[in-house]
Amino acid sequence: MILRICAKLFRPVGSIMLMVLLCFKMGADPLVSSWYTEKSGVYARLYENLSDLEAQRASTTWSRGQGTQTLPVYAGVQGIAHSAAWVYIKTSGLGTHVMGPWFLNDGKTQDFPNFPSNTATLYRFPRTPTIPQNKTDTSAGVIGYFVDGISMFDSTDTFSYDTSQAVDQNPGNTANGDEVWNRDAFINEGVTFDNANAHQAGNMHHYHANPPALRHALGDSVDFDVETNRYTEHFNGQHSPIIGWVSDGLPIYGPYGYDNPDTASNDMEVRRMITGYQLRDGSRGSDDLTKTGRTSLPQWCQQLQGRASALATSQYGPDVDALIQGETYILGRYFEDYTYKGDLDLVLGTDFDLNAHNVRFGRTPEFPEGTWAYFTCILEDGTPTFPYNIATQFYGNPVGGSVASMEDVAAVVFKGGPEKPDRLDQIEVDNDMLTISWSLVEGGTYRVDTSDDLEIWNPSGLPLTSSKDTSMLEEALEQTALSKRFYRVERTSLDAYDDSEFGETVVGGGGEGPPPNGPPNGRPPF
Repeated sequence: MILRICAKLFRPVGSIMLMVLLCFKMGADPLVSSWYTEKSGVYARLYENLSDLEAQRASTTWSRGQGTQTLPVYAGVQGIAHSAAWVYIKTSGLGTHVMGPWFLNDGKTQDFPNFPSNTATLYRFPRTPTIPQNKTDTSAGVIGYFVDGISMFDSTDTFSYDTSQAVDQNPGNTANGDEVWNRDAFINEGVTFDNANAHQAGNMHHYHANPPALRHALGDSVDFDVETNRYTEHFNGQHSPIIGWVSDGLPIYGPYGYDNPDTASNDMEVRRMITGYQLRDGSRGSDDLTKTGRTSLPQWCQQLQGRASALATSQYGPDVDALIQGETYILGRYFEDYTYKGDLDLVLGTDFDLNAHNVRFGRTPEFPEGTWAYFTCILEDGTPTFPYNIATQFYGNPVGGSVASMEDVAAVVFKGGPEKPDRLDQIEVDNDMLTISWSLVEGGTYRVDTSDDLEIWNPSGLPLTSSKDTSMLEEALEQTALSKRFYRVERTSLDAYDDSEFGETVVGGGGEGPPPNGPPNGRPPF
């Protein structure tokens, strides 16, 4: 018992103080404090194929298509800083879970053409969101970031139906797409998602829908089976955490929120938030596209596209369940297959929870006085459902985005990767065997020193057993051993890694090289 207490109390004071200071700085503002940095000292990993997945043999370097990673890179969020107006994150864009594998078909016989790789991104969010009357349409590409540092795309795969050629636009044909019947990414590209619901555009790893691997890491009602690499929904009764931030500065929560959003209410019941959209299948007074065909637009799309409800024949979509070039054009293939429940005389707050922009105003654990917030939409079994994370327009003013440098930074509150603070995890004594576990930076070599008086330190000669970012020391204790002993660890070297997210490439031991993907205006201050 004395040994355990001494080891905890006499860790190097600087490390303890750094962690306390970090918690204090990051606790005041959810936009600063909600980022998932627990695994920022771990290399990004992926399964290249099914054999690797079955053997749980993950790679830290890889190459396919536009995604090449010749050196390991640290996963997720690597830095957080803020000014009075902005919060900045630095991210490699790669998951802290094991990513992949990815395929082009249900049979998993055709490989997806690209792997992800380090995007070395500096992104900023407004600290004070504004809610304009006139909304801005979302666009292709990054519209925000999830708290694990993976980019957020909207709900479209950017393709649409070409009525003149009677086929969907896609990379394999010459169809142009009319932008009248716009394809849903989850329905049309879901086969290319890995089990975490993510894939790549070029080398840009991203989510379009519910991110179960992230939610599992955050403790948000998702179980994970390591052997099968499967995530399953399992509601734990708790309010979902913040899982991401949109470029308008509003948070995205997981699927579970307070039943009553009223800030004055004491009702703390939590349940799954209900989407404001449903299929145009004839239920609840909606029109039935299975009978009428895709010849008209729902009211919300009329406003979005600036078109009349009844379309010209040159704008008709394919019949529901039409078989075209081996594909069945099911109901739900396009955004325009959905109607907004508020246009069916259903009541927001009674029949459904989220408005046409997929937000609601209400209190949350992080915002006890209330906030506008997006919620990811799922069915009871965890299957993503339209409009997923964000509908086709931002609710707030999307002034955030990727930047080359930071302005008027007031504080750097987190540094990850090789600068992540070391942490003592656990001390155990069992059958005269001492075990000390630390969370350290992956790729580092550490020396363990011991002392009997905190004045004279001696190399222990004890080996460290490393696994990813965890290192463990084991030492046999003899009955004649001293009643107390103090331990400390010191990094002596660091393996080569891809540090382009910091504007430089570090070669083993800390040497610097030219920035292959560094920010255009030089190295940011974190």
